[in-house]
Amino acid sequence: MKRPTFEEFKKKALADPEVRKEYEALIPIYELKKKLIAIRMAAGLTQEKMAERMGTKKSNISRLESPTATGSPKLSTIEEYARAAGYKVRIDFVQDSAH
Repeated sequence: MKRPTFEEFKKKALADPEVRKEYEALIPIYELKKKLIAIRMAAGLTQEKMAERMGTKKSNISRLESPTATGSPKLSTIEEYARAAGYKVRIDFVQDSAH
């Protein structure tokens, strides 16, 4: 029996409306985490250097960037992180097509 690829598994899983709803609810936090990592790397910073600039520990940066961390970071933390990497935060809203 052929083992399904990740894409095949994902397609099958997302066919279930409950799974799709939960998956889509997680998209914003995953996107945020990816962006945090991207700006840190674009600034040429390691997690250690980022922590140093923010006056915190590497473990806090690691947790902030982790997609599996529970809870959402405070906006002030995101702003401080962005400043430490030489960025500013801009918030945008888009209309939900489901409404």
